Amino acid sequence: MSDRLSPLRGVAKSLSLDAVVLVPGANFQRTFGASFHQNERPLMVVIPATGSPLAVVPNLEMGSFAAIGFEGEVFDWKDQTGYQAAFDALFNHTQLSRVGVEGQSMRVFVHHAMKQAHASLDIIDAQREIAALRLCKNSAEIASLRKAIAVSEKALAETIDLVRVGMTEKQIESLLIQKMFAAGADEFSFDPIVASGSNSAKPHASARDVAVKAGDALLIDFGAKVEGLCADITRTFFIKHCDDRQQAIYETVLDANLAGAAIVKPGVSAHEIDDTTTRVLENSAHADRIRHKTGHGLGRDIHEDPYIMRGNTELMEPGMVFTIEPGLYQLDDFGVRIEDDILVTDSGAESLTSFDKTLTLIA
Repeated sequence: MSDRLSPLRGVAKSLSLDAVVLVPGANFQRTFGASFHQNERPLMVVIPATGSPLAVVPNLEMGSFAAIGFEGEVFDWKDQTGYQAAFDALFNHTQLSRVGVEGQSMRVFVHHAMKQAHASLDIIDAQREIAALRLCKNSAEIASLRKAIAVSEKALAETIDLVRVGMTEKQIESLLIQKMFAAGADEFSFDPIVASGSNSAKPHASARDVAVKAGDALLIDFGAKVEGLCADITRTFFIKHCDDRQQAIYETVLDANLAGAAIVKPGVSAHEIDDTTTRVLENSAHADRIRHKTGHGLGRDIHEDPYIMRGNTELMEPGMVFTIEPGLYQLDDFGVRIEDDILVTDSGAESLTSFDKTLTLIA
């Protein structure tokens, strides 16, 4: 227990906190090797700078919680009596005045329960410092990422082989989901995006009951999750044929993707990667189609640090994993995005994704 909690104790000490508080999510999963759902039943673990950890746990989860080998005081509660008494008991059991929480994960009602238990408690957002512990992936996490990406690429190849003119986006999405689970996915990294024609111009489109037709762009953005790690891949295809304008836009996005990946190495900043990638788009005849930054960190969360964007001076370190996903979009026309998952190595970078990026015509 002490070894796996020491990084979090370090965060508490560095921020002059009495403790760090975790709720179910990526940080909890990495620390304890188990997942619990965020629902109406609060579950919370308190890791003090020194001393034994404490937890508030729903009684119905006690069997599962025992399996993580938690070596601290547990305050459980039942639906019939409610959770507030467990929060009260925890804060009566220990002297805490200043705690750090995961600002992107802790829900308001859990925050309120802590304040009701200890009105003078100072609660600060330590999201960045806690999440920073996951910035550099360890060897087991990288191995799981490779598995997730391999599953995803196999599913994509098998799906594309079956796409035909007249199939709907929803039918293609259903095929993709079936192929992902058949290939070994534990779950989705996120709901897949399958978008054709004008729908592909919406970066976060939803699949429709609309048939793909010859000349359409078909954008597929998805990823399998395996062993708690997320893949995130986007490829854009064209149905049967594409015109010169579509080809030029595709090749511009591909050039940007390749340019960004080419400069990745330890010591290069997120700003430099985005700037290099985006300048290819800006210097093209299609700059008015730019809609978003270059990428985001990837791991137990589908979006996490480091964010690959201008103004982020964070330097790349070995073990960091992030996406490079330039795109060009025009509403009522079409969109193109090409996304790879990049691992920073000791001497440079490796693209964990290997799915062909050559402009591909389907069916």
